[in-house]
Amino acid sequence: MSEFTLEHLEEIVAKRASASPDESWTAKLVASGQSKAAKKLGEEAIETVMAAITNDRANLIYESADLLFHLLVVLKIADIPLDTVMDELHRRTGQSGLNEKASR
Repeated sequence: MSEFTLEHLEEIVAKRASASPDESWTAKLVASGQSKAAKKLGEEAIETVMAAITNDRANLIYESADLLFHLLVVLKIADIPLDTVMDELHRRTGQSGLNEKASR
């Protein structure tokens, strides 16, 4: 079995986003607009945090998957490729996290 990557998930999100909203949750979310998608991302973030706080490993894995999926939907709506986010992460690896945070 080949490794599943965020790039694969980004491709799936793009494909499903172009489907009919009657046939795809992703398409329905995209059709609802960025505000709705961002709210859903926020809900998933809260659920992920709660799973982490309660040390619920299984739920943390489940909610993390939802969080990553909904993040990619929000990025899709904003027309921001995953590569752009990865480039930003790569840029930050050249410096200490404390230094990067202090520079903001």
